[in-house]
Amino acid sequence: MRGLLTLAGEGSRMLPWSRGLRKEFLPLYDRGYGDQPILKPVANLAFETLASAGIRDFVLVVGGSDGGATAQNYFTVDRPFLERNAHRADRLTDTSRFYQALSESRIRFALQPTPQGFGDAVLRAAPFLGSEPFLLHAADAALLERNRGRLPALMSALRDREELDVVLLVRKVENPRNYGVVEGRLVGREGEFRRLTVTGMEEKPEKPKSHWAATAVYCLTPSIFTELKHARQENPKAELELTTGIVRLIEAGANVGALVIHPRYAEWRSVGSPEGYVRALLRTRRLVLGKSSFLSPRAPPGPASVARPAAAPRSGRARRTASPGRAGSEGEALGDVGAWGAPGFTQSSPAGRVPEG
Repeated sequence: MRGLLTLAGEGSRMLPWSRGLRKEFLPLYDRGYGDQPILKPVANLAFETLASAGIRDFVLVVGGSDGGATAQNYFTVDRPFLERNAHRADRLTDTSRFYQALSESRIRFALQPTPQGFGDAVLRAAPFLGSEPFLLHAADAALLERNRGRLPALMSALRDREELDVVLLVRKVENPRNYGVVEGRLVGREGEFRRLTVTGMEEKPEKPKSHWAATAVYCLTPSIFTELKHARQENPKAELELTTGIVRLIEAGANVGALVIHPRYAEWRSVGSPEGYVRALLRTRRLVLGKSSFLSPRAPPGPASVARPAAAPRSGRARRTASPGRAGSEGEALGDVGAWGAPGFTQSSPAGRVPEG
């Protein structure tokens, strides 16, 4: 299964800061090597989430005034940087771990000059994603988990087992009018998370029919491309939202499911607005400094760790291919719920069930 990250939203709610800067590279706290507090860009955390779910083949939709150069540079192994700073080995440990993960992955880039909606970003990545299901994570938000990567792994396992067309990740919110609202019925559990059969979805409704709001993490199949293409043809000048494609699939009789975030095990934090970013920064700081029981005591090495902090990955630069495309993002965090996994790239497994209290 491939992974798709979108990093090309304009960030208009973050102006003037976001003029020429990328909201996806705003820093949040994480635990680094030796349990030390460190800062990582939100996009880095999104990459780690999918990598921890077993993804090794990535497509990144990039854009902005720099033509996506910031994102491409960040997600490319910089051997000269490691060599220049080899005398600061104690500071390079987490960078080396990240570079090792990049060197073990296939990284490709789809470039988009102007953002025209989250759905358009997904559609622009279609040539890279082939005919297999894929995991999607908007890179302007972080999925904070007790075990990083577990929820995407569960979503992928559920989709494969029941051959679903779409699997959503939703959470309960106080004011659903600001979100993509999901309708459905509870049908049991997947691991420790409740599960929905989705019967409808509406973007920012005036009269919401539920309190379930979609996050920007999805497990999708290529059927979404067909519906997004049709929607684009019908209204070529409008911004294309991913919700539009999902609604069309539901109306066509597609099988759509969802997992429900439980505050004991996970939470969703967006940095798409000043208030959202400050909440996310303060929340992650609180978690990293040990004021939550959900953080693991230390980070296991994982498949992307390296023995020597300053050692450069053998493969040098991550593979990349650029193509015209467009990107955006949607979804905003709400509430102060607590769960966050330890850092590193330990691969999650969908196996096992934990009772929900």
